[in-house]
Amino acid sequence: MSIPFIKMHGAGNDFVVLDGRAAPLNLSAAVVRHIADRRLGVGCDQLVILEPDAEGADVFMRILNADGSESGACGNATRCVAALLAEESGERQVSIRTISGLLGAEILGPGLVEVDMGPPRLEWGEIPLSGPADTLHLNLGLGPVSDPAACSMGNPHATFFVEDFLLPIENIGPQLEKHKMFPERANIGFAKVESPQRIRLKVWERGAGLTLACGSGACAAVVNAQRRGLTHGPVSVVMDGGELLISWAGGDAHVMMRGPAETAFTGVLPEIL
Repeated sequence: MSIPFIKMHGAGNDFVVLDGRAAPLNLSAAVVRHIADRRLGVGCDQLVILEPDAEGADVFMRILNADGSESGACGNATRCVAALLAEESGERQVSIRTISGLLGAEILGPGLVEVDMGPPRLEWGEIPLSGPADTLHLNLGLGPVSDPAACSMGNPHATFFVEDFLLPIENIGPQLEKHKMFPERANIGFAKVESPQRIRLKVWERGAGLTLACGSGACAAVVNAQRRGLTHGPVSVVMDGGELLISWAGGDAHVMMRGPAETAFTGVLPEIL
């Protein structure tokens, strides 16, 4: 069975998008890893499968990491899928459901999408952590980094605030991702606050490694920075692959994320099932 795909990216965070709305695509973790492999497959940070939504959203978006595990949320993928749905329907507003909840998105212009990421989850049990903890100052450190803040943006995030990026991220990222404090593993962000309206960010994503951008990680970085009084107002989050604009009014307010959604190419997967 050959399957058409669309290769998309949001600020360099790249996805292989498959359409499973007409017929289910039951891909094994091994097949997902093969498709995501940058030498043997198409190559991507996450594989995204579009499925029908039984509760009335425009689509259910299933997100599979490059290692075959499932992710609850992905802001960059949400923008890409919103752009696809809007192109199909001609509507500027779309609704996308994930295993973490319903997300609304609006097309602001060609290749520019804003997503309502919902309110951040700030309690230790919501993230989740393995036990009660102050989520604004976790008792966690490794090598040159310590004292992160944590929240959930549909998936768990810990943000370390750093002075520079002269850090062995590829060594400490995997260890922090799998730390016993995070029963579901965690995305690990390294944020340098350059001004109250600008953050430089690198993210070690659970199941994908160091990526060019992480939309939910950018949201988490702004939430955690604002909780510590480091930023305010809309904040530009600059990552290696591009820039996102994140807004959060605090408390139970929803986090709004604005950024690009681009198609790289299309193709057909060989017989993989």
